[in-house]
Amino acid sequence: MIAFPASVRVWLAVGRPDMRRGMNGLALQVQQALGRDPHAGDLYVFRGARGDLVKILWHDGVGMSLYAKRLEKGRFVWPTPTDGVVGISASQLAYMLDGIDWRNPRHTFRPSCAG
Repeated sequence: MIAFPASVRVWLAVGRPDMRRGMNGLALQVQQALGRDPHAGDLYVFRGARGDLVKILWHDGVGMSLYAKRLEKGRFVWPTPTDGVVGISASQLAYMLDGIDWRNPRHTFRPSCAG
C-alpha cells in the first residue's frame, strides 16, 4: 500500500471514465470535467465500468503518479451519483483498497465478556 498523508483530500470521480486513459488523460478529465486542479495535491480515484479496477491520480508536489488496483474477487464500493466528485477520507480510501465497504466499516472481532 502506498502511504498517502492522512491530511490528503480524496475525491471519488463518479461516472464512467475511459479506464484506458493514462495520467495525462485522467488529469485532463479532472481539470475539464470536474473543474479542479490535478496538481493541487489531492487524490482523484476513478473506477472502471466493471467495478473491479480503480486508478488513483496524485500529484505529491514533486510529480504526478498514477496507481492502479484490480480486485481478484468482488467490486469496489462506489457512490451512486452520476456526475461530479464525492469526498472521502484517506482512511476510507484504505478500506476501499482492501475491498471493505468504506461507507460502514465494522469490527470483525467481538469484545470479550468479563464475567
